[in-house]
Amino acid sequence: MNHPRKIRWVLAHEPIELFVRAARKFSDEVNARAAGQLDIEVLTLSEYAAKCNGGKKVTKHDLLDLMESGAIEMSQMYTTWLGERYSKDMNVLDLPFLFRDHDHAARVLDGEIGRCLLDELSVNNSNVKGLAFTYSGGFRMIPARTEINAMSDFAGLKVRSNRSPVAVDTFKAIGAEPVVMELEDITEAVEQGLIVGGESTYPRFYALNQNEVCEVINDTAHSLFLTSIIVSSKFWDSLGGDLQTVIAEAALNAARFERKESVDDIALVQQRCVDDGIRVVTLSEDELGKFKEAVRPVYAKYEPIFGGLVEKIRSA
Repeated sequence: MNHPRKIRWVLAHEPIELFVRAARKFSDEVNARAAGQLDIEVLTLSEYAAKCNGGKKVTKHDLLDLMESGAIEMSQMYTTWLGERYSKDMNVLDLPFLFRDHDHAARVLDGEIGRCLLDELSVNNSNVKGLAFTYSGGFRMIPARTEINAMSDFAGLKVRSNRSPVAVDTFKAIGAEPVVMELEDITEAVEQGLIVGGESTYPRFYALNQNEVCEVINDTAHSLFLTSIIVSSKFWDSLGGDLQTVIAEAALNAARFERKESVDDIALVQQRCVDDGIRVVTLSEDELGKFKEAVRPVYAKYEPIFGGLVEKIRSA
């Protein structure tokens, strides 16, 4: 009798609860379509450390190494980090105002362009295979202690940026002073006066206690915060074609579910902000136009690097 193959899916990123929902969606579909063939265990970092790592602490920075070593079979990872380690083309997704709306994003991420980006992760003997794109919160906003009502308000403003060179250059282009740090450090950094705010997403605002130090959300929606569902290539290659199909389709369905849940969660957080007196500020059409004009040099710098990828995404 064949024993079920083990899948350890380790979750590391906030909002954990949102990712748990997606992982369960994946598990339910796989179990329904391939009953008894796979044993899927969804673990947080602390659970993985306790059960599989002798109690030794594991951080999100260890996930790709765990994947490379074959210690885990599945996870989710920032596209920014995947671009940094495996494929520079993944950084195209951080370009400001690249996606017109969620429908445009879905056509790109779930279509041929997204598949090509995911396939690039497996080159150069990587043990990481990309399966699907998740939102990880959707369009970015900037929780802060100050309102940004005009582009001039960005001048000299110290704001947290993710470590993508595209994101850093975007803030520089609009006159802000980007400070690269982890999402989890925003609250403490604002409290200490190191920054006045920083890139985040609505689902992370309360999850990471950003509401405790930021009384304003500047809803710039300047780029999408994306992650990818990834699987160990060695594990993937050890499976039969039928199981690969089940996993691939279940991952895509789970990703679509997560993206919808992300958008739904945004509305819940926005209502909570109203209840709590958190001010939500959006730029006027005129100021938004100035924002888009200011980041033209970012496109001028990176479009040659990404080849024709930017134009393909725009016309998708």
